Amino acid sequence: MKIGLVSSAIPLIQGGGRFIVDWLAPKLVEAGHQVETIWIPQIDDPNTLFQQMLAFRLMDLNDSFDRVITFRPPAHVVQHHTKIVWFIHHIRQFYDLWETDYNPLPRTAYWEAYRDKLKAADTNALDEAHKVFTNSAIVRNRLKAFNGIDAEVLYPPVLAPERFYSEAWGGEIALICRVEHHKRQHLAIEAMKHTKTPVRLRISGRSASAEYADFLRNLIAMHDLEDRVTLDLRWISEGEKVSLLSTALAAIYIPLDEDSYGYPTIEAALARKMTITVSDSGGVPEFITDGVSGIIAEPDPIALADVFDRLWTDRPLARVLGHNAHQRLAELQIHWEHVIERLTS
Repeated sequence: MKIGLVSSAIPLIQGGGRFIVDWLAPKLVEAGHQVETIWIPQIDDPNTLFQQMLAFRLMDLNDSFDRVITFRPPAHVVQHHTKIVWFIHHIRQFYDLWETDYNPLPRTAYWEAYRDKLKAADTNALDEAHKVFTNSAIVRNRLKAFNGIDAEVLYPPVLAPERFYSEAWGGEIALICRVEHHKRQHLAIEAMKHTKTPVRLRISGRSASAEYADFLRNLIAMHDLEDRVTLDLRWISEGEKVSLLSTALAAIYIPLDEDSYGYPTIEAALARKMTITVSDSGGVPEFITDGVSGIIAEPDPIALADVFDRLWTDRPLARVLGHNAHQRLAELQIHWEHVIERLTS
């Protein structure tokens, strides 16, 4: 089958929206398909959003592919006779973030009408699809609530799960992801000032915000945590990530209302390490069952500090929860064979 993978991308920004495409392409080739990936540059500018959507809408791919799979919005507006949508999130400031501090737009009549038109355009494009999948139950629920679209949850795996392994349960909690305010690295640092054990925290990842990076450095210095918190603000290679997780005590992933369980959660599980998360982390608790395959705390520094200390003093608990997290991958069918079967059936 000739398959086109179509998605938007913010130039020079790496993350889950790119990984899901980059990792799917070779797996489809391994399954015997011809694959072409089409990236359209996209910028986060609401003033030009409809023009950007038009660029996707005008693409005529019917003669080029037997099937088109779209991912990051606004790629779902592409027209094709067999369009499969693997929907990973809305343009969130117009949807679930509309009434939050993460939406910088004023709630004026103009933007209210703009939002209504966007929802109508999204709903029309999604309704055209041959099939609609989402990367999490929380995104599926948003699609139903905002657009009236039914979808099937299809959890994305990582490219090479066999690379991950477990060597030891050391004294360090690993937070490996992009360093951004909504990922809340600051909350993990604030927790460290309340710990009573020698537990350590390692924050690894690239930051696109110099302001937030400086804020984290100042927070560490303010609480005299330089000897217990490592802040490594750069792109972490896959090899480094595998090595860090192999000896970590546990992982932590505490974003605000994430669209899915997040790759850091399943990367930790592949290394047989449990993940600490919080109750308002969005899709992360879809993977984590509190006290079984991880720990879900309140988004409070003291509550997180208690979890850090508990794991440091009870390594057998960390091992058991890590083992259960690894089993959870099979329970949710987070593997490429399942993904390829669903996307090509």
